[in-house]
Amino acid sequence: MDSNGSLESQVQNLEEKVKAANLPLDLNEKVEGMLSMLKAGLKAGGATYINFESTAKYIDWIISLPFAKETKDILDLNAAKQILDKNHYGLESVKNRILEYLASIMLNLKITQGQDTTIRAPILCLIGLVGTGKTTLAYSVAEALGRKFERIPFGGMGDAKILRGQSRALAEAEPGSIVKKMVHAQSRNSVILLDELDRVTEAARADIMGVLVELLDPEQNKAFTDHYIDYPFDLSHSLFITTANNTTNISTAVLDRLEVIQMPSYTDEEKTVIAKTYLFPKIRKTSGLLENQLLIDDPLWPNIIRPLGFDSGIRSLERTIEGICRKTARMIIEGKVSQNSQVHITTENLKQFLST
Repeated sequence: MDSNGSLESQVQNLEEKVKAANLPLDLNEKVEGMLSMLKAGLKAGGATYINFESTAKYIDWIISLPFAKETKDILDLNAAKQILDKNHYGLESVKNRILEYLASIMLNLKITQGQDTTIRAPILCLIGLVGTGKTTLAYSVAEALGRKFERIPFGGMGDAKILRGQSRALAEAEPGSIVKKMVHAQSRNSVILLDELDRVTEAARADIMGVLVELLDPEQNKAFTDHYIDYPFDLSHSLFITTANNTTNISTAVLDRLEVIQMPSYTDEEKTVIAKTYLFPKIRKTSGLLENQLLIDDPLWPNIIRPLGFDSGIRSLERTIEGICRKTARMIIEGKVSQNSQVHITTENLKQFLST
């Protein structure tokens, strides 16, 4: 078969994909027009493989968008509380605020009996220092509602096109991260975390904040238009959650759309419980160690929690425990202790396990 015949066959495959996709009527007409032009170009001998590739790439993106696909919401506040308590120790005031927020969403969804899943609640913004649990709280909200979870990192973002995509007229154009996340989730009612809003670059801040104003407004995001897709997509069914270390670099217009929840620092007592009950068993397992292969004396935890002084979050604590477990794993692999023996960390040998 010649290349023209091959292209005709591939165009036919595209037509079949479009028919099966059940696209919105006006978008379907637009795509059919593109395919008609492509076929006319093939007959006239003017269509090239580049034209086909560009059209095929665009069609692949739009037929992958979940214009009508949704996950079924879980409307059980007691189950939501259990999930928050399972994933987060302490933080009672924050968890209560989130439960009140979820209760409002669930009540609205129950009133509409699932016929309208538009989110009318304000956008949560979790403000706190590194490692205080902002990202995992957002994930817990998604888990509580039974929704897909997607995260868009804003740290170092230097161009609004990353969010909104590029025009197809440009070489190597592609959709923005909003469309990409919707395609990945395959659900238009996902929970989307906009992470570290305050860490976008200075040069692009005004443009990115401008996109956020539209994105976080339920009246505007009903018809969010990505520059590559060039067709409005309804984001009003998605639940957006934002995080930041502080509000200094977030524009007033964006802050007006946010409900700020301040994340407290963990106390040493809370960190001790988190370390012993949650982090240590999890990290020990991922390091390949059995439960009886590593024992840490209880009085040592204050030194493990603060090897270098105060830290508001738990990330450095997590890294410290990882270091202890990896050193233990190495000792076993190198034969310094037998696989059936227990490595016992005491006051006398703690320093060698904490050293870098």
